[in-house]
Amino acid sequence: MSLFGETIHTLENYLDYSALKNKTISNNIANTDTPNYKAKDVVFKDIFHETLQSPAFEAKRTHPKHIPFSSTSSQSPYSIITRSNTNYNHNGNNVDIDKEMVDLAKNQIYYQALVDRLNGKFGSLQTVIRGGK
Repeated sequence: MSLFGETIHTLENYLDYSALKNKTISNNIANTDTPNYKAKDVVFKDIFHETLQSPAFEAKRTHPKHIPFSSTSSQSPYSIITRSNTNYNHNGNNVDIDKEMVDLAKNQIYYQALVDRLNGKFGSLQTVIRGGK
């Protein structure tokens, strides 16, 4: 039994994803003028949904009292991919600085929303501990 259910764990995973995405975007921006550099991106939701849809993820329960199947994979739910199918600059570099800046701003808003939600969870706990005061 978890004190918070799965909410804190889920928020932690999304914060890890957002932090890695921020690092990847910053790396892309830093390499805007590097010859033959290929932009990288972090994927999370696509891989997560793909895993849920895969046949290997399913299990059949033959009796209602059987324990349900759950995946306990230690594999990271996100990965870094290289965008190698485009060239924006004459030197083989495919970093689009405008796109990267937009992605960075969106990711910062996303990260702040996650932190606010996490603060709300801990604020609720603090209120309960104080007896509603």
